Amino acid sequence: MFNIVLVEPEIPQNAGNIARTCAATGTRLHMIRPLGFEVTDKYLKRAGLDYWHLVEIFYYDSFDELAAQNPDARFFFFTTKGRKRHSDAQFKDGDFLVFGKETKGLPEELLMKHEGECLRIPMFSEARSLNLGNSAAIALYEALRQNDYPNLTFEGELHEHSWAELKK
Repeated sequence: MFNIVLVEPEIPQNAGNIARTCAATGTRLHMIRPLGFEVTDKYLKRAGLDYWHLVEIFYYDSFDELAAQNPDARFFFFTTKGRKRHSDAQFKDGDFLVFGKETKGLPEELLMKHEGECLRIPMFSEARSLNLGNSAAIALYEALRQNDYPNLTFEGELHEHSWAELKK
């Protein structure tokens, strides 16, 4: 099982979207305060739809608190300042994929402390950054792909049923 970490997320729709991705993949979600919204925010709830019961969410007051509670964890920090591509990392079950707030990214001191674990998702140099929800999904699905999508299935019968419904 992988872990997504949001450090001080600001936009409830992004957090809700990421929560829905976590629900669909069996990924744990970790949020580090302060949050830019209330966890009861209607936009957060709407973006996560009816998937909230499928998401295991943890809250922390700092990244240090998260790290202390997971002393043997491997952390990867996603940033436009990373020198390695996200697809060059070798992800393992249990890894933590860490993302910063929408307006500023991850704190500089955190990036400098973990320079060797900083990753970036390639994009045009003229673009400042990707949407947080998209970045989390790209990174998570690369980790899942490398691990042959553990515990995720493709139900052929459901797929065939869907095609039959379309043909009506």
